Amino acid sequence: MTEDPIPDDIKKFVVENIDSVAQLEALLLLRGNLNEQWSALAVAKRLYIGEQETIPLLVRLEATGLILATDSKPPLYTYQPDSPELVQLVDKLAETYSRHLVPITNLIHAKPRKRVQEFADAFKLRKEE
Repeated sequence: MTEDPIPDDIKKFVVENIDSVAQLEALLLLRGNLNEQWSALAVAKRLYIGEQETIPLLVRLEATGLILATDSKPPLYTYQPDSPELVQLVDKLAETYSRHLVPITNLIHAKPRKRVQEFADAFKLRKEE
């Protein structure tokens, strides 16, 4: 049996805080450019996704205390975790992701999609009793 390459603390962090590979890539992009402020459009262009898809990713990262948004319109985002522990955890995540991309992406894709499942369940045909 092979050993799991993803440490437990990284698994927990990903399951609790990362909803998509694009969100992870946005976090790592901002982390890799510490002295820059990023608009949602600039992040979208770097990740090759739409701006409207990028905005919720950034809002979620801000809500989890990983990045900071300015009050400007539109907001600009910078990597600024709320605690030294979060900095260390994201550093460890970046290192793990660089060496084990597929297991990390598989973990993200395996997360329960409660809202998606609830939507799909609404269309299931039910046997009448």
